Amino acid sequence: MFNLLAESAGSWVVVVVLLLVMVAFMVYSNYSQKKRQKETQATLDAIQPGNKVKTIGGVCGVVVEICPEDNTFVLETGTEKSGKSYIKFDKQAVYQTDAVAKKAEPVVEEKPVEEKTEENTQETNE
Repeated sequence: MFNLLAESAGSWVVVVVLLLVMVAFMVYSNYSQKKRQKETQATLDAIQPGNKVKTIGGVCGVVVEICPEDNTFVLETGTEKSGKSYIKFDKQAVYQTDAVAKKAEPVVEEKPVEEKTEENTQETNE
């Protein structure tokens, strides 16, 4: 009788541990996905005219214009010899770029340095 109760309690522990592991995996997966999305969005926001871009379709070129209203950019492809062409793409079509996302720099507060004068030194001596 006691053996059946012990086996029953042990199986509940295993189920609880498995559930905790699954929840932890889901939370970690969600966190890493959001982090990756933020990095991708920062890179897309950093694209400026003059950046080299490769699209998901394999088209390579240089960005010549950005249209923030409709979230697109114009890509210049080809050479002077073969003739240049201009293609408009959605920003989500970017596969690779040489644009570097700006990282937030730590803000350093500058404290004013108090100059030593005769009045300050006399007050401290008293």
